[in-house]
Amino acid sequence: MSDHEPFRFKLEETEEQTDLKENEKREEQTLVKAGKTSHLLTGGIFSMESGDRNDFTCSQCGKSLRGKQSLKIHMRIHTGEKPCTCTQCGKSLRDKQSLKIHMRIHTGEKPCTCTQCGKSFRDLSNLNKHMRIHTGEKTHKCDQCGKTFYWASELKIHLRVHTKEKPYSCSECGKSFTRITNLKTHQKIHTGVKEYLCFECEKTFITAGELKLHQMNHTGEKPYKCSHCNKRFSHTGHLKTHERIHTGEKPYRCSHCNKRFSQTGHLKTHERIHTGEKPYACDQCLKSFTRLITLKKHMKIHTGEKQHT
Repeated sequence: MSDHEPFRFKLEETEEQTDLKENEKREEQTLVKAGKTSHLLTGGIFSMESGDRNDFTCSQCGKSLRGKQSLKIHMRIHTGEKPCTCTQCGKSLRDKQSLKIHMRIHTGEKPCTCTQCGKSFRDLSNLNKHMRIHTGEKTHKCDQCGKTFYWASELKIHLRVHTKEKPYSCSECGKSFTRITNLKTHQKIHTGVKEYLCFECEKTFITAGELKLHQMNHTGEKPYKCSHCNKRFSHTGHLKTHERIHTGEKPYRCSHCNKRFSQTGHLKTHERIHTGEKPYACDQCLKSFTRLITLKKHMKIHTGEKQHT
């Protein structure tokens, strides 16, 4: 493939998209015969001049859409209406197309394939994001640390690492997050929804990432290799943590005494020395501990199990 040859996506038009286009075409032909028309439609303003392609405008946000049905579906963003419900997990979505894409979580279908590496995705949006890996295009740079990103939205979210901003809060427990996706994932802890199914053992998971990691237990896959000692890992996060053994990097600093750590878990445990927090309590004598491993050792007193020194 030449440097200038465009990427091609393997994607078939859905039945719903075809029907939608045909309906909009019939509407447009009828309206063109009538000339210039305008009226109020379910919260959207319709106006059309001969030759217009975007003939319906949302009165809430000003977005222009081509057909009445497109406007109707778009208005659900503002009304919050989600009339399409998944029969597998009960999740509600705004339109049939979103439901169809969502169902691929349960079926495992990934019809959108990258022509560069063969990797497949559930929808075109994720494929488009993936394609930037091949182009290497990262035009958005953080002025705080120099890290670069594919999209401005990624940079905006990243800046919250520096500002400590966490604008998304859980209504159940008050925990806050930098990303709305992290909040939505967290909220599944409260709802108990586990929509990602392993076809090997039928175990279910809250996130696609958790499922992917779990599936490596079946395949034995460890795609991430340490560049220093060739040790392999199933998760990129585990690789990054391991490599700090070689580099000596300790990016996590205690806000009380400035001591530094290579892992967030170690920092969190250390800071309990300053806060006095002891979250692990013995259910036999109610004694509390700062670390889970200390509680487990303590429990052997009650079970009579010998402790190994």
